[in-house]
Amino acid sequence: MDMGQAQLPAGDRPDGAGQDEIFERVSEVVLAVASQLSVRDVLQVIVRSARSLAGARYAALGVPDDAGAFAEFVVDGLDASEQAAIGPLPRQHGMLGVVLREGKPVRLADIRTDPRFWGWPAAHPVLTDVLGVPICQGGEILGFIFAACKTEPGGFTDRDERLVSLFAAHAAIALTNARLYERGRELSVLQERGRLARDLHDAVSQKLFSVRAKARASAILVRRDPARAIEEIDSIAALAGEAHAELRAVIDGLAPPELAAGGLAGSLRGYAALAGRTYGTDVVVRVDDLPGLDAPRQTAVYRIAQEAIGNALRHSGGAVSVCLSRRQRSIVLEVSDAGRGFDVTAPQQGLGLASMRERAGSVGGTLKITSVPGTGTKVRLTLPAAPVSRARSAGLASELGPA
Repeated sequence: MDMGQAQLPAGDRPDGAGQDEIFERVSEVVLAVASQLSVRDVLQVIVRSARSLAGARYAALGVPDDAGAFAEFVVDGLDASEQAAIGPLPRQHGMLGVVLREGKPVRLADIRTDPRFWGWPAAHPVLTDVLGVPICQGGEILGFIFAACKTEPGGFTDRDERLVSLFAAHAAIALTNARLYERGRELSVLQERGRLARDLHDAVSQKLFSVRAKARASAILVRRDPARAIEEIDSIAALAGEAHAELRAVIDGLAPPELAAGGLAGSLRGYAALAGRTYGTDVVVRVDDLPGLDAPRQTAVYRIAQEAIGNALRHSGGAVSVCLSRRQRSIVLEVSDAGRGFDVTAPQQGLGLASMRERAGSVGGTLKITSVPGTGTKVRLTLPAAPVSRARSAGLASELGPA
């Protein structure tokens, strides 16, 4: 969008400082859209800028899904505890549904007096004047931006509507880019599946065929020629070991294609949202600014987070949160739930704990699992902010021992 669209008529133009703020905010949004930030981070920048420039107490940006709810819903003006008290995300009804259906701006002096008003939960702040603007691209309505409760008397103005519409246009660009990234990711997944199938066939399947043939021969030789049968069994063990090593090499070389498309932060949020919808539980994700991580450590963090999130959703029965942060010279991933918990000293079947520990050790990290029955579980991965040598990684992996 041409920056000139931020210009306002002379009679409605703010002073120099106000105009500078407009350009600063628009510039921030343009940079966010062009960067490698996740789409949710970009939308957060957009809704924060729209709220600030429109002089609103609250603002929200919603992107609908196909089930009557929202694939993305970001807010500004409420802290985390206030959002939690409000409860689940809204549905596509009331004034939100009006903007999504009609695709036209809505500006009201008091939303409560409009017959299309649906109401809100008990903990929701009371809204009066509102401004809703659709996010459109090529005739398609992608979502909306809502601003509420003007901080100055008189309600929202034509100028406010033009400013919010400007940010809605940038939101449309961000969402369109996200769709293109997703299509590229799906193509990468298909290509990676084909490569993996070829590698598995070349490296593993032929050895497994030999194992199967030798196992059948051994069964025949057990009674006829026990000594020969023992030789065949030893050969089976050797072939199985080679197949395992080659399979491990294939797996280690398999970088998740979604990481290339969405980056670590975006991929974690995407997986958490998908897994949460599958199990009907919201997964809250917080990612701090991190130093650049090399591909092996990104893959390790992502795979361990996947396993831990999946375990929490399948077994805990409680809310799940994910935090990825930098602490001094370490990167720390924490996946916590408020569910049933388990006895970490008892033998574990499944849960992928051994795999997570092995993967942590492969990049010089450590994995700690804290859980008490009835109080939930925390999986904590700590790894150095800088990569470690392969020899050191192997040493740490051996020190971790079995799950």
